Amino acid sequence: MLQSLQIKNLALVDSIRVEFTPGLNVITGETGAGKSIIAGALGLLLGERTDKSVIREGEAQCVIEAGFHLEQAGEIDAILRETGLDPCAEACLVIRRLVSASGTGRQFVNNSPATLQVLKKIGDLLVDLHGPHDHQSLFSPDFQMSLLDAFGDLDSLRQSYRQVYDAWQALCEKRRSLEANDHDVLRQIEMLSFQVKELETAGLREDEEEAVSREQTMLGNAHQILQLGETARHALSEGEFSAFAGLAAAQQALGELAALAEPAKTWKDDAKSIAVQIQELARNLDSFMQKIDGDPTRLQWLDERLAVYQKTKRKYGGSVVEVLAFLNQSKQKLHDLRSRGEKISKLDAELAEIRKRLETEGRALSEKRKLAGKRMEKAIGKELKDLGLASASFSVGLCETEAQTSGLDTVEFGFTPNPGELERSLRMIASSGEMSRVMLAIKTVLADHDRIPVLVFDEIDVNVGGKMGQAIGVKLAEIARRRQVLCITHLPQVAVYGQTQFAVTKTTRAGRTFSGITRLTTDSRVEEIARMLGGRDLTSVTLKHAREMLEKAQG
Repeated sequence: MLQSLQIKNLALVDSIRVEFTPGLNVITGETGAGKSIIAGALGLLLGERTDKSVIREGEAQCVIEAGFHLEQAGEIDAILRETGLDPCAEACLVIRRLVSASGTGRQFVNNSPATLQVLKKIGDLLVDLHGPHDHQSLFSPDFQMSLLDAFGDLDSLRQSYRQVYDAWQALCEKRRSLEANDHDVLRQIEMLSFQVKELETAGLREDEEEAVSREQTMLGNAHQILQLGETARHALSEGEFSAFAGLAAAQQALGELAALAEPAKTWKDDAKSIAVQIQELARNLDSFMQKIDGDPTRLQWLDERLAVYQKTKRKYGGSVVEVLAFLNQSKQKLHDLRSRGEKISKLDAELAEIRKRLETEGRALSEKRKLAGKRMEKAIGKELKDLGLASASFSVGLCETEAQTSGLDTVEFGFTPNPGELERSLRMIASSGEMSRVMLAIKTVLADHDRIPVLVFDEIDVNVGGKMGQAIGVKLAEIARRRQVLCITHLPQVAVYGQTQFAVTKTTRAGRTFSGITRLTTDSRVEEIARMLGGRDLTSVTLKHAREMLEKAQG
């Protein structure tokens, strides 16, 4: 419920604070006193757009603040969490809005900065505000559908349908993504096919490039290698002055020296060992040179193979490892793209199956809605008779449509004020008096289903006479047993049904006009009702009549 409302520097208001009570709160006052400022202030708190013209003349800003106590804070807390705000503490919610003369504005939820969109979302769950010229949530087709489903206790069926619908939409989106940019997909397939073919033809291997490079270096220098090898072999074992010939002479001398000097025996053995090593080295060198192949065909192949490695690495990666990784990725992408036709066929089968489920769920929901609509028409028709519209009729029209989040149909509330007239959409009602009573009838019937805790009626009794005013007062009191109701009224027949009454007054001080609001006591309430009955000049007759009206309404 709305516990408190504080207004500073809004229109004629300097500073007021109102403490509301459960049940029916009525707000009265003379014409022009500023009764509707209360509704206007609530509208601003609930996200309505405004400008600096609402600020009291000569002030820099206006401030509006409301405190709510929430019986169920779950939905409000969910909105706050979504927007990065802290949830309500102890089910208390405080909304504050500042409008500056500079044109800027700020708003806060539980003392944390918030956007107007957040205020609007919260407001849609907290307060239903109806004024004589307002189009409220009640006149929205989506909200009418929600009311019908709530009236028929169809929320579980609707939720079941919505789950199937969401799954269907997800599959549709998946299929659209596979079909999207079909021309681009064909280009990708063409490009990837070329790349994979080129890389597979190249046949790169991690260990091949180094081996080819070594062989290419050797064959490219075959003549010089053979020349140098021959020189080395000749120096080692050929010719009169080769290393081997020198060691043979050294061994002979050391053999003779060994007969004269003991250490020479070891030196002779060392020389022999070195001679064996030189012979082995010469044989290895000769064997190596025998394998040198100066075939230009082989050399050309090696050159071309290295060129393939260099070109491929430049094009697809800095190393053979990177090129091979690119090849594997490209093959996988190509497979995925080529198999998308199979995936689309599979999705089509899944879509056909889930579409059947969607139709089944939607049809079941539609049938239940038709039954609920008939009951709703009768219930609201009864309320309209109580409100003086005995010849009027109310209808709930359902129209088949394509699958949407709410089902396979749309709803439109219709109204016929008099027999023989054409039925019109509820939103097209021309008479403000008729609109007020139709809306009140709907609110009465749906009071147990509509979860919005605070209902605000701004002059719902406009263009309504005394007898109908009493009927409206009875209906408001009935709704107030299940919801908190704020009613701004000019009719005493309505005001007497309020559990709490506030009077708005206008005074002039030092050339400035001020609007104020006072919670009335029993005696002052009698006086206010008497004023509403007979004007400023109170008489014993009007006072007595006022007291009797209050006693009857409150008894």
